[in-house]
Amino acid sequence: MNTKNDVIKIFEDTGALLHGHFRLTSGKHSDTYFQCAKVLQHPEHCERICSELSGFFKEFTIDTVIAPAIGGIVVAQELGRQLRKKSIWAEREDKSLTLRRGFVIEPGEKCLVCEDVVTTGGSVFEVIDIVKSYGGEVVGVAYIVDRSNGKVKFGVPQKSVISLDVIAYEYNNCPLCEKNIPVIKPGSRKLS
Repeated sequence: MNTKNDVIKIFEDTGALLHGHFRLTSGKHSDTYFQCAKVLQHPEHCERICSELSGFFKEFTIDTVIAPAIGGIVVAQELGRQLRKKSIWAEREDKSLTLRRGFVIEPGEKCLVCEDVVTTGGSVFEVIDIVKSYGGEVVGVAYIVDRSNGKVKFGVPQKSVISLDVIAYEYNNCPLCEKNIPVIKPGSRKLS
């Protein structure tokens, strides 16, 4: 289904591909922002885009699909539905991701980690650490948008629906800041 242009068109048509000056969850700044929630609110787009990921991982042995909250929850739910697997998430508590709500990972449990957008992979790496801390095994990482264009490596099979090299600046070396363009933080995670 999805050529890169098809997916970009879905993002454009839903108003999910934003241009301006944004502070990313990683703390970096960028002139481009992917607001996946605006795409994922449409079940037909969510199903279609996530089918690319479930198709890639359908032959893998997976017990659980796990994501960092909030961005990855809808992706995990849809992948869990398509793969017919349990879906859970980790959420922030005192600035660290943790399992709550009675979620547990059993020793040896095979987990597929998923996310909506990856820039540096920070949240995904945190979830990988959680899975390992419970004695689980990470069998792969699935995500919709790879802003790093393949530069972030998770050490397991990984698949994105689209991969782009979108510039992200260090906050203290941002040409958008130098031009006094107001910065917006559209994501769910509060940053200091």
